[in-house]
Amino acid sequence: MKFRTLIIAAALVGGFWFATTRAGWNWKAIGRPMTQIGKLWSEPDVARGAGLSTDEVNNIDIYKMASPATVFITSTVIRRGNFFFEPQATREIGSGFILSEDGKILTNFHVVSGSNQVEVQFTDGSRLKADILVRDRQNDLALIQVKQPKKLPVLKLGDSDRLQVGQKVLAIGNPFGFSGTLTTGIVSSLGRDIPTENNQTLEGMIQTDASINSGNSGGPLLDSAGNVVGINTAIYGPSGGSVGIGFAMPINRAKAMLEDFRSGKSFGRPRLGVTVVYITGEFAEALELPTTGGLLIQNVARGSAAEAAGMKGPRQMVVIGNAEIGIGGDLITALDGKPVDRTDAIVRALSKKRPGDPLDVTIYRAKSSQTLKVKLGESLE
Repeated sequence: MKFRTLIIAAALVGGFWFATTRAGWNWKAIGRPMTQIGKLWSEPDVARGAGLSTDEVNNIDIYKMASPATVFITSTVIRRGNFFFEPQATREIGSGFILSEDGKILTNFHVVSGSNQVEVQFTDGSRLKADILVRDRQNDLALIQVKQPKKLPVLKLGDSDRLQVGQKVLAIGNPFGFSGTLTTGIVSSLGRDIPTENNQTLEGMIQTDASINSGNSGGPLLDSAGNVVGINTAIYGPSGGSVGIGFAMPINRAKAMLEDFRSGKSFGRPRLGVTVVYITGEFAEALELPTTGGLLIQNVARGSAAEAAGMKGPRQMVVIGNAEIGIGGDLITALDGKPVDRTDAIVRALSKKRPGDPLDVTIYRAKSSQTLKVKLGESLE
């Protein structure tokens, strides 16, 4: 009987505690009234596990796949920089990604340029010395090699010619030394030409708003399938920080360098030798040109492949709106049979060519079309 009484008493006390705590009551003290307090946070009516959107799952999957193949690169450069012109070692940092299981890694030229020693750090923390196999200053590309006894994870190369503005892209790298950082964004524009510190121009670059900072250089820009479509190369900003404008070298430019390296060829950059402006629609119609448009030649360089093929520049200059353009020259409407529909059409066509290769250039001149056979020259820049 005594045992039964204890059970009933315990049940009553437990029930009272459950009811008061569920109702949100606070027992202040004996003889004082209970007061109700509200919750300090909100939560779903029905408890459930954290759900991930399709896009979030895609980001996570690509990071898990690509991060192990993205590396942290440090290079030591000897410069004569102090008052007494004594040699001083400076440390450059950047990123890269693994192309082959035997340790070939693609990065930017400026990450390893002038370096006396290159070191690669992998995601497991291991470090290896690297040899520089190829330096391609014109395209700001470099190929380096580490000796690794075990197979390494690799990234697949995509097709940068198929990129579209608005397409999702992901960047992985080591900004400011924070290894394995993922940022996402879109392709903001295509075919951008940007100046470099050496008074050169990087042509046909991919512009993206995926955050890119110092240390991201040489890392992969990936599409939503995890294929590398670009090599993160440069940022726009007054103080070297990301302001939502970054640039990546199209991966197809690197493919050309890699193919030349594989076959033992020189990988000089081909040159047509014209400057152009893209026109189409009503603008082209006003100049009595096909409305499908094309690239209107503004200048033909002396001694260039274009001059040798007989391409013609403008006969006069006119002002249209706020722009001065040359008219009367050839309109390039197709390259190797492919219609010109973008401002960077020449850059894209030359990305698969070498100096001395042929290029079929279809032009519109004197109200008729013709195709010129051009033997490409070599850029001396």
